[in-house]
Amino acid sequence: MAAAIETISKGPKITRHAWKDLGTHYKKVKEVHLRQLFADDPKRGVRMTAEALGLFLDYSKNRITTETVNLLLKLAEESRLRERIDAMFSGEKINITEKRAVLHTALRAPRGASIVVDGENVVPKVHAVLDRMADFANRVRSGEWKGHTGKRIRNVVNVGIGGSDLGPVMAYEALRHYADGTMTFRFVSNIDGTDFAETVRDFDPSETLFIISSKTFTTLETMTNAQTARAWSLAGLQGDEKSVAKHFVAVSTNTSEVAKFGIDTANMFEFWDWVGGRYSMSCAIGLSTMVAIGPDNFYSMLSGLHRMDEHFRTTPFEKNLPVLMGLLGVWYSDFFGAQTVAVLPYEQYLKRFPAYLQQLTMESNGKHMTLDGKRVAHDTGPIYWGEPGTNGQHSFYQLIHQGTRLIPCDFIAFSKPLNPLGRHHDMLIANVCAQTESLAFGKTSEQVTAEGIPEWLVPHRVFEGNRPSNTIFAERLTPEALGKLVALYEHSVFTQGVIWNIDSFDQWGVELGKALAQRIIPEIESKGEPKLAHDSSTNNLITYYRKSREIA
Repeated sequence: MAAAIETISKGPKITRHAWKDLGTHYKKVKEVHLRQLFADDPKRGVRMTAEALGLFLDYSKNRITTETVNLLLKLAEESRLRERIDAMFSGEKINITEKRAVLHTALRAPRGASIVVDGENVVPKVHAVLDRMADFANRVRSGEWKGHTGKRIRNVVNVGIGGSDLGPVMAYEALRHYADGTMTFRFVSNIDGTDFAETVRDFDPSETLFIISSKTFTTLETMTNAQTARAWSLAGLQGDEKSVAKHFVAVSTNTSEVAKFGIDTANMFEFWDWVGGRYSMSCAIGLSTMVAIGPDNFYSMLSGLHRMDEHFRTTPFEKNLPVLMGLLGVWYSDFFGAQTVAVLPYEQYLKRFPAYLQQLTMESNGKHMTLDGKRVAHDTGPIYWGEPGTNGQHSFYQLIHQGTRLIPCDFIAFSKPLNPLGRHHDMLIANVCAQTESLAFGKTSEQVTAEGIPEWLVPHRVFEGNRPSNTIFAERLTPEALGKLVALYEHSVFTQGVIWNIDSFDQWGVELGKALAQRIIPEIESKGEPKLAHDSSTNNLITYYRKSREIA
C-alpha cells in the first residue's frame, strides 16, 4: 500500500477521464430543473435513497441524474479512492507533509482488533487509556474523587482550543440529555478573558475540576487559560499548591510540563501524533464527555463511530453514505461553483454540530496544494455553516430560497424526540419536509398569480426552486447515532480530499498567525517603546493599542 501512496503523491499524474466527462455532462444538465427531473422519474424520490446503520439518506433533491451519479462513482474509482481508504485504515502515513499515519479510526476499534503503526499494534494502548478514563469518570461521577477540602466535584471545566474544545463541547451539547444532571459542565477556549471569567463566575473552587487538554502542554491559548484557572483555583483554596493535584487533570503527551504545572502525572491521559485534533473527540480529548455521560454511553458513541468506519471501508461506493455525500459535495463545489454548504440539524441538541463541522471540513480541505506539491486546479474546501431548525427559517433561509447564491443544504432529523411535548415534534418534522420541498420545487409565477396576488407583487413572491438538499434521518439522537453522524462527515471529507488530491490531515494554515502573535506579544507588553518592523498597518495598530491602553 505504501507504493500506492507513493504513486499518488509523487508518481505520474492520475488520468481521470470522468472529470472531463463530468464537465461535458454538467453543460447538459445545469439548466434542468428538479421539477422536470421528478416529472420524468416518478419514483426518483424512492430510488435515489440509501440506508445503512439506521441512517436514511434521501439525495433525490439534488441536481443530478443517474448519469451524474455514475460519472461521480467513476471519478472516485479513477481517483483511487478505494486504495486511499485501505491505506488509511491500514496505518500508512497518508499525512505526507507531517509523515504521520491517520488513525482516528483506531480510537474506536473494538478491543482485540489489530491496527499496526510502525510495527506496533496500537489498539491495546487505545483501550488502556479508555479503561483509565472510565475509571476516572466513574470516580468523579460517584463522588469518590473529592476535591482538596473533601467536597465532591460538582463542576467540570474543559480547557482546550480547536479540536480539544469543539469536539468535546459539541458532544456534550448533543448528548446532554444523557448527562449527569447533578453536575455542571463548561468549556473554555478563547484567550479573551471574558470566556474564562464567565465560565467560573458562579463556581466554588473547592467543587471545580479542570481538564487541561493540550497535546504539547504549550499551546498559547490553552496554557494561558490553564494558568489563569490555576491561579483562580489556588486563590479559592488558601493558596495550597497541593490542591492542584485534586482539581486539575491533563490530556497531554508532555509529562514534564504536566508535572511542572502541578498535575499528578498519574492523572495524565495520553493520545498520539496519529490523532489529528479535529478527529480526537473519541480519544482522551473526550474525557469531559465521558465524565458527563458516563463510560457506557461513551462506548456507545465509539460503537457508532466504528460501525460507520466499517461501512465506509467495506460498502460498495454506490451504497456508501460518506462516499455519496462527498461526491455530491465535489459536484456542487467544482461544477456548479457553490462556495458554501449549510448544515441544518432539526434537533436542538445538535446546535453546536455545524460549528464542529466547520473545523472538520475547512481545516481538513482548505488547501491549495496537491499531494505532489502543485497548485490545485479546482476549488477545494467549501465553507460549512448552519444553525438548528426551525430558528434558521426565520433568518438566513430567505437567502437560500430567493438569493442569488446556490447553497446546497444538509437537513438532519430524527423520527423520535428525546423530549416529547405534544405536537412539537410532528411540527418540527413537517418543517423539514416543507423546506426541502420548497427549496427543490419553489413556486412559479403562474402559481402565485392563481392565488390572486397583484401583478406588480408576483415577481417578489416567486420561488425559483432548484435548490439542492440532502435529508438525513435517524431514529433518535443517541450516543451511537451521534457517533455515526460524526464519522459520516469525517469520511465524506476524506472522500473529497482524495478527489482533490490534497492532504486532508495537516493544518499548516493555522501556524503563521500563531507564530506572528508570539512575535507581537512582547512588542505589545514591552515597557519601553518597541522597535517595530512589520508593515505600516500592523505597526500602526500596535502603536494605537499601546497608546489607547495607557490612556484607559
